[in-house]
Amino acid sequence: MSKPVIATASLAGCFGCHMSILDIDERILDLVELVEFNKSPVDDIKTFTKPVDVGIIEGGCSNSENVEVLRAFRKNCKILISLGECAIMGGLPAMRNGIPVRECLEEAYHRCPTIDPFDPKIIPDDPDLPIILDRVYPLHEIVKIDAFLPGCPPSADLIWKALTSLLQGKPLVLPYALVKFD
Repeated sequence: MSKPVIATASLAGCFGCHMSILDIDERILDLVELVEFNKSPVDDIKTFTKPVDVGIIEGGCSNSENVEVLRAFRKNCKILISLGECAIMGGLPAMRNGIPVRECLEEAYHRCPTIDPFDPKIIPDDPDLPIILDRVYPLHEIVKIDAFLPGCPPSADLIWKALTSLLQGKPLVLPYALVKFD
């Protein structure tokens, strides 16, 4: 019998949610026995090589590449989990929401105090660069999400409980003790 397949990705965020996946500590060995990773920084596979049972994505969508990755995950994953506050609500990257993109770029490339005053002030505009979106979008505004795991980052115990429940075909019931942050 084949193992369930898991894929993970990080979009506009800090990669802290992936660190929480690693923070399941020795249970990572149990997880590797239970599942096969596919397209994940955990195993360094860059593309989908087969359909995936559970996809886990952290970070919001701030540019066209993020949207592309998210849509590919939705297409290739039976269950898609939005992991962490950036994925669920935009998180810290969404602090730019409400500020025009042009103003953000001018601040970063023209007015930043670390810019050499003698260098030409050029805003990168290469066609190979992802297009910056008008705001940072939570994942559920782009694709259908099946489960939400809150936190900044979510605790390793929350991630472990969610994964093991889903892999055992149990309903995703998260005890308050795992989602409280007080």
